Amino acid sequence: MARHPQYSQHYQVGGTSGGRSGGQYSQSRSGRGGGGTGGYHGQQQPQQQQQPRQAPAVSAVVEQFSGLGVEVSVPAQPAPPQPSVVAPPASSKALRFPLRPGRGQTGVKCIVKVNHFFAELPDKDLHHYDVTITPEVTSRGVNRAVMEQLVKLHRDSSLGHRLPVYDGRKSLYTAGPLPFHYKDFQVSLPEEDDGCGTPRRDRQFKVVIKFAARADLHHLGQFLAGRQADAPQEALQVLDIVLRELPTHRYSPVGRSFYSPDLGRRQPLGDGLESWRGFYQSIRPTQMGLSLNIDMSSTAFIEPLPVVDFVGKLLNKDISRPLSDADRIKIKKALRGVKVEVTHRGTMRRKYRISGLTSQPTQELMFPVDDRGTMKSVMEYFRDTYHYTIRSPSLPCLQVGNQERPNYLPMEVCKIVEGQRYTKRLNERQVTALLKVTCQRPRERELDILQTVYHNAYNQDPYAQEFGIRISDRLALVEARILPAPWLKYHETGREKDCLPQDGTWNMMNKKMVDGGTVNYWACVNFSRTVQDNIARGFCNDLAQMCLISGMAFAAEPIIPVHAARPDQVERALKSVYREVQSKVKGKELELLIAILPDNNGSLYGDLKRICETDLGLVSQCCLTKHVFKRGKQYLANVALKINVKVGGRNTVLVDALSRRLPLVSDTPTIIFGADVTHPHPGEDSSPSIAAVVASQDWPEVTKYAGLVCAQAHRQELIQDLYKTWVDPQKGTMNGGMIRELLISFRSASGYKPGRIIFYRDGVSEGQFYQVLLHELDAIRKACASLEPNYQPLVTFVVVQKRHHTRLFANDHDDTRTTDKSGNILPGTVVDSKICHPTEFDFYLCSHAGIQGTSRPAHYHVLWDENKFTADGLQSLTNSLCYTYARCTRSVSIVPPAYYAHLAAFRARFYMEPDASEAGSVHRNTAPRAGNRQDGSIRPLPALKDKVKKVMFYC
Repeated sequence: MARHPQYSQHYQVGGTSGGRSGGQYSQSRSGRGGGGTGGYHGQQQPQQQQQPRQAPAVSAVVEQFSGLGVEVSVPAQPAPPQPSVVAPPASSKALRFPLRPGRGQTGVKCIVKVNHFFAELPDKDLHHYDVTITPEVTSRGVNRAVMEQLVKLHRDSSLGHRLPVYDGRKSLYTAGPLPFHYKDFQVSLPEEDDGCGTPRRDRQFKVVIKFAARADLHHLGQFLAGRQADAPQEALQVLDIVLRELPTHRYSPVGRSFYSPDLGRRQPLGDGLESWRGFYQSIRPTQMGLSLNIDMSSTAFIEPLPVVDFVGKLLNKDISRPLSDADRIKIKKALRGVKVEVTHRGTMRRKYRISGLTSQPTQELMFPVDDRGTMKSVMEYFRDTYHYTIRSPSLPCLQVGNQERPNYLPMEVCKIVEGQRYTKRLNERQVTALLKVTCQRPRERELDILQTVYHNAYNQDPYAQEFGIRISDRLALVEARILPAPWLKYHETGREKDCLPQDGTWNMMNKKMVDGGTVNYWACVNFSRTVQDNIARGFCNDLAQMCLISGMAFAAEPIIPVHAARPDQVERALKSVYREVQSKVKGKELELLIAILPDNNGSLYGDLKRICETDLGLVSQCCLTKHVFKRGKQYLANVALKINVKVGGRNTVLVDALSRRLPLVSDTPTIIFGADVTHPHPGEDSSPSIAAVVASQDWPEVTKYAGLVCAQAHRQELIQDLYKTWVDPQKGTMNGGMIRELLISFRSASGYKPGRIIFYRDGVSEGQFYQVLLHELDAIRKACASLEPNYQPLVTFVVVQKRHHTRLFANDHDDTRTTDKSGNILPGTVVDSKICHPTEFDFYLCSHAGIQGTSRPAHYHVLWDENKFTADGLQSLTNSLCYTYARCTRSVSIVPPAYYAHLAAFRARFYMEPDASEAGSVHRNTAPRAGNRQDGSIRPLPALKDKVKKVMFYC
């Protein structure tokens, strides 16, 4: 069905929504007296104001927004002094991230240890040389082997006793000049012995080394001292390469980490995989100077097994019988790209990369042996050429080489080469096994990190010595502060009307939700064969009672009896229940669906959510069989919290929000955004990325969040649909996009027009800071300007990072004043000195209590700040918000809007077309879903129903 272009790739989710679009906002503002409630202009703009916006350049922002201010006021609240809005710069060269506005002072001071090791800046004359290796090879390993041979042969002669470091590609660095500007070398690498007495062939390479530039360490020193704004990336890169050179020779490098079976015991993960221990290493510029960040790490490697054994483990069955098509697809997926060595040619263990699997078994496989087309079977070929009889003729052959000239290798003569990381998606059992290996208490992790530094012996590293780099062997000691937990408000009718969390946790005993939702008509569908009807009824009764006790208006009985259904008939069951309820309560509708699912339910959960949210317009709550049998009070209380926000209620509110004491939020209507982009799992080559943006809909409470999601190009990090325009044949240029929709929704739900925007952006790496800010701040500006001329609320743009390797440890692991029960630092611990950026506004905040393992603090980095937050203001606001997460009575590790955006994006993945190979019977005959069209364009996500849009259904 054709849809309005405005909604073609995104739709509204969660919160209290903005109702109608277009004409509702066409009234003009009537001066300042409206208490911040003046309307936005409509989507259609007068023709004389229209600009062609199909492909707006970022630089256009400067002209469009320079000097614009915000006009907004709040009844009985004096408007704060507001600095003028600054236009986003046109390019990263003109961009400077905000400087640190001093350090925070709030909280109880303490000392923490950090896994950063001070690195002394070398006083060396670094030189950069370009390297060209002919014939060109793509393998860094071969390139390194060539350069290693060259250094071995020529270090004491042509290289003037220099010990260079090499990045494996095009760059070579030395501590001082080489005795030439340009020189070429001949290098030969020996082939392996084939074990048949044949003379070994050497591979010949020509290597050209040419002077490129001097790498400047002076500017790095200036940057670390705060006297220069830009980090000299090349100098940092050189130092990183120097410290990676020796581990690269010793271990298997993966990204910035190094792994080896010698660094800890291998642990089986199942299905032919095992975990290897290793360490992460990265040199970083900080306030204390250069620091080396070291952390423990584990990842999945393919077990170096004979391929036949690997396939047996992968399929978990006897493979002497013929394989099914599904088996063959599974083997092909697991082995594509894997390197194997042959075992049937004596000591010549020639290596090949697997490109595919034959469709026929080995015994049926024929291939041409000469130009006349003479055919020979693989079985005969191996018998005649290698005197080898194939023992498993029913198995397919591995295909190696390219499609034009494929080579066939029987599985039984191949062994997987050791040291290959598994890059595809792990299953749940493998993830659990890997987490068990990586999960370490703080004390053990700290000891392992120190042991790694001792084992790496950086001060005896010949490359570090050559370049004059000295690394401390002690963890950095840093001053931290423990921020106080905020008071939380609950309903007046409860025995406890407010609550002060202890160590990041609290519970719902003696409390009622501050704003309980109403559920008059609900039903239950039981998809679990092991849950009898009376058990399901008892569970529903307990859950209804818990919702009532917690403060909701919740009907004690479902509107129809519990409906039992088969998991493979999910759509039929849901539509049947929906129709039955409709016929029973004429004029009313089903408000909530409880679904009991098997513990291992495959695609059932995703299918149920898609049907409910995009087809029937229902919010649902899924409960696993194991919880239905236990009926634990804590579990039921948590489910009640989720149900309440799904039906439009609020669980708790910050006391400071109600008493208007939240810094730079309470003084003027403020909207808080969270945004995230989730990418497809490794191995999924083309499926879209999903962008999600959520925004608070209530002020001053800032508790309810609406959101939008959209599919966009594969692995695209910039959010494409924040603001967009298109031309309507009748109405002319139209405006839309996620920011605009959420601003309209906020205005409709709260009655206010935001004077401030606080934008928490998750999932951005340091290398993407500039481009994300330029693109997304530009979109925010344009969305605001499209609503009303001169409407430019003040924007603060903060990146939230969890994927980093900084860990904070208590200075004394036995000190109960600075640690929680798990041995981790206390929630509220914040660090904004020493290990942070030399000049910019960033901080580490551990806002949650540890449960198991070592807590990872969130890293917040401010990229734009027109609201002029103080360090205390932003740190305490962020920490307080972490106590408002709707799904549990715990503070969470990242600020809730960013967390909600992640949940919404994760949910939207269930609406997409599954891989054809993985589609089961439950997917047949269903409506087309989001994904890539055949022409490569992105198919939009199916639209959410209006009822679902208005609530936090993703919780």
